[in-house]
Amino acid sequence: MIIHPAEEGGFWAEVPAIQGCATQGETIEELLANIYEAVEVCFSVDLEDIELATNDRVLEIAV
Repeated sequence: MIIHPAEEGGFWAEVPAIQGCATQGETIEELLANIYEAVEVCFSVDLEDIELATNDRVLEIAV
């Protein structure tokens, strides 16, 4: 991730490897907590929108 100072104070960060994944925080600690959440949201998938065959398996992995 790349951390930038925000013009209005605090920080914002982006994850260039994940298009559109960015967040902000007033402190570095808050920013780090928010970036984990942002990455999780960027990788989340609504399984109701995916057609699965009978033999398909859905596994979650930690990154």
